[in-house]
Amino acid sequence: MSTSVTFTVCFDAPFWVGVLEIAEAGQVRATRHVFGSEPTDAELYQFLLRHGTALLERAHANPPVPAETRRGVRPNPKRAMRLAAKEAARIAQGSRGTASQEALRRELEQRTSRSTEETRQRKQAESERKYAIARAKRKERKRGH
Repeated sequence: MSTSVTFTVCFDAPFWVGVLEIAEAGQVRATRHVFGSEPTDAELYQFLLRHGTALLERAHANPPVPAETRRGVRPNPKRAMRLAAKEAARIAQGSRGTASQEALRRELEQRTSRSTEETRQRKQAESERKYAIARAKRKERKRGH
């Protein structure tokens, strides 16, 4: 079972983004990190030394997505442009995209649902706290102090 790890840095307007992909056993896991301004080679090296393990753990925590198999035949350049345009249109319409894009989408969905749940719990706790304070004030008023 071979495992390959790829870290790609690309410009995703308006920020530079690093995408870590882990491909193993026909499955792809991915995560991304937003850099902001364009990182230099030295900054990337330092980033990977400091945060590489955490980035790998974050990628392994994400659900795997089946990797797409690629054909060995290389199409004509004009056909390749047509296929790329068709794929871009498909992705723009909200379709599945590549395996790493699907993995990133799932990661985003998980983070969003986790954040929503945490926010809901925080609001409920705050509401209960305010209710307890109001109840204590009412009780204090009834006592006549």
